[in-house]
Amino acid sequence: MQIVKNVHPPTGLTRLLFRVPIYLYRAGLGPIFGQRLLLLRHVGRVSGKQRQTILEVAEHDPADDSFVVASGWGPTAAWYRNVVHMPEVTIQVGQRTIPVTAVQLTKDEGAETFARYGMKHRRAAKYLLPRVLGFSVDGSEADFQAVGRHLPFIRFVPRP
Repeated sequence: MQIVKNVHPPTGLTRLLFRVPIYLYRAGLGPIFGQRLLLLRHVGRVSGKQRQTILEVAEHDPADDSFVVASGWGPTAAWYRNVVHMPEVTIQVGQRTIPVTAVQLTKDEGAETFARYGMKHRRAAKYLLPRVLGFSVDGSEADFQAVGRHLPFIRFVPRP
């Protein structure tokens, strides 16, 4: 694994494109994403305002119905800092709205999660995501694990 560049969250037109799925969820079209994307509803830690963010699902565990996501922009991403500060949030997957608790994964858990993601979604993991996020990978499990150690992961666990 090689870090190619310092990446920053998108701005301008690119930011708008990243937000299109939010509008599709609002229009009731969330099911078109299946379980690949989820809509996170959280509260701003400073503003106290309701916020919404679209996140790609790295892993879904049907046994406990938990969902794992990564913060592609690192630990300074606003949504990530918000859910660490106030972990009781809501996610929407398809048409289901689920109250969840956000739990941080360890670096080793993140490495294993991204390695499994890389093997399942090889093209996205090898070409698209690492380049967008600033990593260059060779496609090996070890390389995917190395990237996974650099990204903070959150598991959304359903609340009773």
